[in-house]
Amino acid sequence: MEKASKQERREKVITVLNQARAMELQAISQYMNQHYDMDYGELAGKIKLIAIDEMRHAEMFAERVKEIGGEPVTGYDGKIAKGQPVDKIFSHDSVLEDDTIDTYNQFALVCRENGDSISMKIFEDIIEEEQIHFNYFDSVQEHIEKLGDNYLAKIAGTSSSTGLGNSGFAVTGDGV
Repeated sequence: MEKASKQERREKVITVLNQARAMELQAISQYMNQHYDMDYGELAGKIKLIAIDEMRHAEMFAERVKEIGGEPVTGYDGKIAKGQPVDKIFSHDSVLEDDTIDTYNQFALVCRENGDSISMKIFEDIIEEEQIHFNYFDSVQEHIEKLGDNYLAKIAGTSSSTGLGNSGFAVTGDGV
């Protein structure tokens, strides 16, 4: 069996980094669309912060692609779910995050198998933040299912900008 060249191994890593970047770009579009569509105060504000986290992730993937000689992708292939009712948004997003965690774990293995521990670490670090996002979305969905309109009415009365900065959801510690 012929061993892959360094360039061939690097191309495999660039491929998964770019696939992850495209996933992040789609997540940004999805979450910002939900943020704009939703008038549920704090919930909308936190989705915006999660989108900012995804922007940071997309940038990390792009920077790594450039570092190892590739060209970062600038688009995505998937569709954005628009006009979702609030009681469907969080279950939808928790599935997206869960799928992302699974995919990124596979991508981290590709990086390891191809001798790129730096890219593997980037995936591992981002997986931790995606888990925080998943936990948040899953928790909100549970609250909506258990408390329904009472929960949503209480949240709708909060400002989407109250106490929220632009540093992202995972970075601020809101997800912990």
